[in-house]
Amino acid sequence: MRVFHRRSGHRLRWSGYAALPGAVLAALALVAVLPSLVSSNASEESTHEHARVDGDKGDQALPEAFGAECRTSIDGSHVTVYCHNPYPETDRVRLHIECDRWWDLDSDGAPVAAEPAMTVRLTGRCWKEVRSVWVSHER
Repeated sequence: MRVFHRRSGHRLRWSGYAALPGAVLAALALVAVLPSLVSSNASEESTHEHARVDGDKGDQALPEAFGAECRTSIDGSHVTVYCHNPYPETDRVRLHIECDRWWDLDSDGAPVAAEPAMTVRLTGRCWKEVRSVWVSHER
């Protein structure tokens, strides 16, 4: 960047020092703001020592994790579902099949207990094509 001095007409050469006042101002702003951010985070951490604090009435309780993870496969008119329950509470899963043809009967399977750390297999079929499949969960 070339700058001319008005009175003498001499060229002044500016190097990287032209941006120095802006950089110094930004650094001072960071130095002024950072201690307040650090102190606010420290006060929050001191009130909540752990991720889960039992008996703390002020915070909203997180909902309990529940429900088996189910994977569905459809092969023609046959449906197979594998449900794995990774949670410590038993999940009762039911298979529901809706058939595509109007005359083909839809089916709702009996509940099957998926115990903790257990995988269950649910199967069903239509006479012809399958329109939709879903799994319901009960406690």
